[in-house]
Amino acid sequence: MATKKKTLKIPGVSFSWKRALGITQAKQQFARKTGIPTTKSGLERKVGKAVLDMLNPNSKKKK
Repeated sequence: MATKKKTLKIPGVSFSWKRALGITQAKQQFARKTGIPTTKSGLERKVGKAVLDMLNPNSKKKK
């Protein structure tokens, strides 16, 4: 049987190398400026809505 590697974790404390390097902030700024989501779920939502709007153009809400 494989043994598990023991790591010391402090509850409530975490470290993200992406946030430390500024990758997270750059992705957020890109998404805000272009309107293109950078997450998988956000992109799926946007594409799915566009496809549904093409199939049924009368379902758009009027303000």
